[in-house]
Amino acid sequence: MTVTIKDVAKLANVAPSTVSRVIANSPRISGKTKERVKEAMEELGYHPNFIARSLASQSTQAIGLVMPSSSDLVFQNPFFPTALSGLSQAAHEKNYALHMTTGKTEDEIFDGVVHMVQGKRVDGVILLYSKVEDKVISYLQKRDFPFVVIGKPYKHAEQITHVDNDNFRATKEVTEYLIQMGHEHIAFVGGNLDFVVTVERLLGYERALRDSYLPLENDYIVHEEFLREGGQEAVRGLMSLEKPPTALVVADDLMALGVLNMLDEMGISVPEDISIVSFNNVLLAEMSRPPLTSVDINIYDLGYEAAKNLIQKIENPKEPNKRIIIPHKLIKRQSCGEHRTKAKILT
Repeated sequence: MTVTIKDVAKLANVAPSTVSRVIANSPRISGKTKERVKEAMEELGYHPNFIARSLASQSTQAIGLVMPSSSDLVFQNPFFPTALSGLSQAAHEKNYALHMTTGKTEDEIFDGVVHMVQGKRVDGVILLYSKVEDKVISYLQKRDFPFVVIGKPYKHAEQITHVDNDNFRATKEVTEYLIQMGHEHIAFVGGNLDFVVTVERLLGYERALRDSYLPLENDYIVHEEFLREGGQEAVRGLMSLEKPPTALVVADDLMALGVLNMLDEMGISVPEDISIVSFNNVLLAEMSRPPLTSVDINIYDLGYEAAKNLIQKIENPKEPNKRIIIPHKLIKRQSCGEHRTKAKILT
């Protein structure tokens, strides 16, 4: 015999509409009532039919996730699994499923988004990146389809709900930290300049140097992929310069791991010969040798807030656009040291 909402309502001594609100995780229902209803559902073995509910409400109860590139490459970087953990938690709290694009090229990713939207497979979309030029954003805006960006949109940021760090400020601060330690020859190892996060961090690095009246050396600015191999490739070039840098600002912990590996192969000691600061503060930053000084950008919170605010837009189309800034913090470890000249002066 099939158990219905009415059966659950009768056992919990509430109205059937209250059971429906509990299933939808409505904030209008008290925690005590929610608990009583959930206990009744468990006792009766009742499981909500979300497919039927979706058909009735014209809602899929699903969120589309758009990655910056092939998922094979994306999941090499710990940033994305951590962000997905936050996304999943916020979606779970509101009974939303996650639907991921799987394209390997920009055109395939775009086609995947079109299929999700026009096929009514999702109620909204989250972009886990922000590019300087992105036809996905243009398409979603023209369709007036709910979406949220993790990162700062390159254009019309005030018209788009986005969740981001203050990447300009964070990179300016870490560059100043290295300058305070006596370093004057500081290189920047960034990601692809197509991504706004790379542009923002490069600008922060440049501002710190200008404010300290240090020259900007074009040879000290290198852009590679946000992968271990990218860091290795960057170091080969930098350390072959006539005057190699004494400190590096690296845009990503996975890249920094490649940097450490290559420096070790070259017989260059960290932090005795060169200091390194990176970003993201994922587990490998703490486990690397030496442990990396890294900027904690609270990746989980980026994902959680993105999903939370998208669901708000889905459930209330009049929800205003927001700029949500997640705080950052420099976690100091053993990959940074004072420049030898300053150390000698201090002794």
